Amino acid sequence: MQNPPDYRHDTVLPLPIEVKANAWAVDAACSGNPGPMEYQCIDLATGAQVFHFGPLHGTNNIGEFLAIVHALALLDKQGDTLRTVYSDSYNAILWVNKKKCKTTLERTAETEYLYQVVERAEKWLKTHSFKNPLLKWETKKWGEVPADFGRKK
Repeated sequence: MQNPPDYRHDTVLPLPIEVKANAWAVDAACSGNPGPMEYQCIDLATGAQVFHFGPLHGTNNIGEFLAIVHALALLDKQGDTLRTVYSDSYNAILWVNKKKCKTTLERTAETEYLYQVVERAEKWLKTHSFKNPLLKWETKKWGEVPADFGRKK
């Protein structure tokens, strides 16, 4: 069966033609808010998982923020300034651009390690500049982001 003409033919995943193939998509999942949170990154050309982190007690927004920073830091380490990063989280993209995770999650013994990870991510953003395009995944237009965990009810 052939893909519809408005889909890419150069990727393993069925992607809309306007989505860049040389890209990673990130997403987070959280059971409860707060609750067990995890995030992952998927290569859009191959469908392969690039990384996975968690679960850790936190919130979905923190996971979305950390997923973006994790992807940008890994791309920086690899010297890749061209690959696009997609996220379906408007808030997380805003937080990354402002270099600050604006969470209201209470800092407790249970969340202390997550807060340390967040602080490390904020420090990375303040000490590095990234050239990779960071784009909003348009869920209404394109469907769920390929990094989605598939747990929505």
